[in-house]
Amino acid sequence: MRAVCVAGALALLSAAPAAAGCAGAEAPCEAPGGTYHLAMPEGVEGPVPVLVFLHGWGSNGESMIENMGIAGTLTARGWAMLAPDGTPREGRSGRGWSFRPDRPGPRDEIAFIQGVLDHAVAEHGLDASRTMLGGFSIGGSMASYFACARPDAFTAYVPVAGSFWRPHPEGCEGPVRLRHVHGWRDGTVPLEGRRLGSGVAQGDVFEAMRIWREVNGCDNYRADGFETGEGDPQRWIRSWAECDPGTALELELFDGGHGVPGGWADDTLDWFEALSDQPG
Repeated sequence: MRAVCVAGALALLSAAPAAAGCAGAEAPCEAPGGTYHLAMPEGVEGPVPVLVFLHGWGSNGESMIENMGIAGTLTARGWAMLAPDGTPREGRSGRGWSFRPDRPGPRDEIAFIQGVLDHAVAEHGLDASRTMLGGFSIGGSMASYFACARPDAFTAYVPVAGSFWRPHPEGCEGPVRLRHVHGWRDGTVPLEGRRLGSGVAQGDVFEAMRIWREVNGCDNYRADGFETGEGDPQRWIRSWAECDPGTALELELFDGGHGVPGGWADDTLDWFEALSDQPG
């Protein structure tokens, strides 16, 4: 795999399946409003599909690129991974996202993420027709609010361990293709949410799924498909198929806590590639 920058490409040691940055190990790519990190597959001709993955609270884009379980899997299967940097946390290290519409921050995060994708497509030959936006924890929340506001901006959305916060959105702008993954035992962002003080409370993942069913025009409250997986972690998957053409909706719970489960990148790519068989 290789990392790229605005000025060109930098070949990395073949032993490293992923690398952060553009011009070096720690130098990010510059885009309007902020920075991002990008990992590209080797030897792929033509436009490259891309997963934009948003880091959690107190982390940064570089740490996402260095996650071999995600970045290494993506690049091995011919995908790029793009990891934007959130806004710096005042008085503390690391970065975060101003994801809540009712509490705007110093940067329009939705405009920034859109600008990062547009910049990377133009500069690095990414495929604008095969894109996913995901994220972990509040990065997953940011991806969910982005999907709600601009459903057509990405081909699909894949949040992990993060969704809407209270008050939940009254509605979203349109239908989506979305796969939400969450730990059954998550105590940091529980499935039902939790109060954090000062009137701030995480949302309910099941309420979020109701909102997505509504915007996707699903006929039933209940799921249409059920799968279970044997292995570690155990997986329970519910999907809704009786919905508007061109949509997709899936909820996967795994036997674990607040984290990204092993095999998530492969499972997500398999899910996305199966969407090509659907009309719309």
